[in-house]
Amino acid sequence: MFNKLIKKKMKKIFMTLAAAVLAISASAQVYLGGAAGLTSVSHDGNSTTNFVIMPEIGYNLDDNWALGISVGYGESGKDATKVKTFIVNPYARYTFAKFSKVNLFVDGGFSFENVDSKPLGYKVNTWGIGLKPGVAVNLNEKFSLVAHLGYLGYESAKPDFDGAKAVNTFGLSVDATTVNFGFYYNF
Repeated sequence: MFNKLIKKKMKKIFMTLAAAVLAISASAQVYLGGAAGLTSVSHDGNSTTNFVIMPEIGYNLDDNWALGISVGYGESGKDATKVKTFIVNPYARYTFAKFSKVNLFVDGGFSFENVDSKPLGYKVNTWGIGLKPGVAVNLNEKFSLVAHLGYLGYESAKPDFDGAKAVNTFGLSVDATTVNFGFYYNF
């Protein structure tokens, strides 16, 4: 009798949890997208190809808040001068202004970057925390163009060899290295 009662209660709890998960999933606002870049540099008869790819996934918690992560990989140079970069950037996004087709937001996040440089012969690990303001142009209900414009935060970069000292940076930067463009598909 007691086992039957426990099974019945457990079944009710399980069904309630399943219904809650389905309700959250049904109203989920997931977006996929990211950014990519490809350049070719030619100098004195030598050319190199540089690329970076930064896929991104996010979840809109409500009209103003979202959580997301971008993970990226890039390469520059060739052969003996090749530099490989791996990037992970989880963030929380707050949308503070909405107009008919344009949203203004700020991403607050944490970042990790590992740069493996053949010319230098060692790796550099960079950790950071900061804010990236941005703008989203909603082309329609499903597609958006997104741009980040600047960075305010702290970074610490340390080469991976004995005796290396970290280089710590805090500040505001608005230049070509802090501007990027992406494309989102909203589910």
